[in-house]
Amino acid sequence: MSMSRFRPDELFHETAMKDLPIVLFGAGEMAQVAAFYFRRIGRKVAAFTVDAQYVKEDTFEGAPVVAVEEIARAAPPTENYGFVALSFTRMNDLRTEKVVTMRDMGYPLTTYVSPDATNFATSVGENCFILEDNTLQPFVRIGNNVTLWSGNHIGHHSTIEDNVFLTSHVVVSGGVTVGANSFAGVNVTIVDHVKIAPYSLLAAGSLIRESTEPESVYLPNGFTEKRKIPSRRIKQI
Repeated sequence: MSMSRFRPDELFHETAMKDLPIVLFGAGEMAQVAAFYFRRIGRKVAAFTVDAQYVKEDTFEGAPVVAVEEIARAAPPTENYGFVALSFTRMNDLRTEKVVTMRDMGYPLTTYVSPDATNFATSVGENCFILEDNTLQPFVRIGNNVTLWSGNHIGHHSTIEDNVFLTSHVVVSGGVTVGANSFAGVNVTIVDHVKIAPYSLLAAGSLIRESTEPESVYLPNGFTEKRKIPSRRIKQI
């Protein structure tokens, strides 16, 4: 993938890309959420697109649903931006494949950075989806096709590589590298200067103190257990 970059102020105000409509790849919950956020800042959704076998209805969220095999004729890439609104299926590989598909069809890929995020990042790539209450500190670099759900902290001098998905309330401390195609569940904490290897899966609640190995799964040390005493018998809470 090319490494298209935009200045933080361009992303914050959406001035660089707001003139053309968007073709959203996807017709599920992620696409519905993406349409909501783009429309909230005044961006028009021209159409939704999916592989032909997944076209189940003619319209979705007030816009036509068009098979990807036909989308370039219905909404040409010379007149629309593209955005792939998919989740972390197959460690983000599915979303990555569809980003390549859209780019190969000629669609320039837009990025969403919420006006309610604090963004001091040095650079943010294409097809990124950065929601409200994220904090991107100075000297942060965000790659292409990165999703930062709401409420994360990305510490100074950290790098989030391509195709990463961080859920909510993930703390990335200073000087961290999160490798390509990694996934972090809610409330993951990564301490300073740790390197997360590509395709690492960090389960919800994990505390990552050391660098990880590629294609590995990390779980928290313990899980919450159900206590035997009923909640109404607890005298102090």
